[in-house]
Amino acid sequence: MNNEEKLKQLIKDYLKEAKMMQLSTSIDNQPWVCNVWFATDSDFNIYWFSSETRRHSKELLKNNKVAAAIVLSQTPKDPPRGLQLQGVAQVLTKKEDIEKAISVYKDRIFPFEDIKELMEDEETPHKFYKITPTQFVLFDAVNFGDIWRQELNL
Repeated sequence: MNNEEKLKQLIKDYLKEAKMMQLSTSIDNQPWVCNVWFATDSDFNIYWFSSETRRHSKELLKNNKVAAAIVLSQTPKDPPRGLQLQGVAQVLTKKEDIEKAISVYKDRIFPFEDIKELMEDEETPHKFYKITPTQFVLFDAVNFGDIWRQELNL
């Protein structure tokens, strides 16, 4: 396995293990960060489910360039491990895209019944969103020793 294949596999493993990310949006030169539960597919696309009334949901409609950080639980004594990414976000509107999001998200985060109930809620309707990553940066002193900052451009 070459270095890029190893890096891709470690990123996939990391994404599979983690369930929450800090999502960053920005409009009018003012950044915003929030926590969202997420799931991912085999192509590194990241899906989350959120109320369309939330600030991050509104902001990505105006500026679809986003960044995120994902960190697994660790202590200060543990070797550094973390994942950062940047990409392009969108709200999913096509039935087949929503079904794909549901297929990777359901049961990992919420059961389908909860998802359906939130999508149909009239006061705070929820939608699925997707990030198509353009870059990952994996900080991993466990698997990469002294050169623990590894970059994957997609």
